[in-house]
Amino acid sequence: MEHPILFTTWFFEKIGLGEFAHHYTQVVNSWLVMALLIILAILVKPKIDPFHPSRSQVIWETIIKGIEDFFVGITGEEGRPYAPLYMTIFIYIFLCNIFGLAPGLFSPTANPNTNLACALVTVLGAEAIGIKKHGIKYIKHFTGPIPWLAPLFIPIEIIGHLARLLSLTFRLFGNILAEDLVIAILMLLAGAFLAPLPLYFLFIFADAVQAFIFFMLSSMYLAGALEEAH
Repeated sequence: MEHPILFTTWFFEKIGLGEFAHHYTQVVNSWLVMALLIILAILVKPKIDPFHPSRSQVIWETIIKGIEDFFVGITGEEGRPYAPLYMTIFIYIFLCNIFGLAPGLFSPTANPNTNLACALVTVLGAEAIGIKKHGIKYIKHFTGPIPWLAPLFIPIEIIGHLARLLSLTFRLFGNILAEDLVIAILMLLAGAFLAPLPLYFLFIFADAVQAFIFFMLSSMYLAGALEEAH
């Protein structure tokens, strides 16, 4: 569900790309999220002081370290090199989720294409990392513990791994779309952007939970790819 007025679509109409913005609203808003992350990184980087950190730097470093430790706690030390990728996707999804709370913006994660793109990175990325670590032995993750049952296990495991894509995609899509629908209905009934304001704190918490669930499940898939098959 889109907001009655989409500022991003309006802007693209002004520069002659209105048709593209109307058909690919999630792409335009996703670009805006990425631009925001890049701008924030550029602004924050010069202010980082490893010897005399500010109070805000200490707080953010503590939060990031906590998320990294949680990730490593699931994947083990072998997963630490991949923490920046998975943590970036977590932050990206969270920002995409809360975008729909702002009047005139649209949550890119309220479209399954955005979620599928993120799921492809984490799920197929985990498979690629597993193959890199184990080589040809990675096939044991699909053949099962009994060699003569491999013809039965292989298709089941392939379907199970592909189901991870659907699970990550539609779990996030359904929750964020439902949230946007509630906001849109409240706006239409009350006729003002401030109507759903009392629920915004609940929505922000729910958005964080959904991003965290995506991150946690992706971490578990990576952990499974890194461990030795039995």
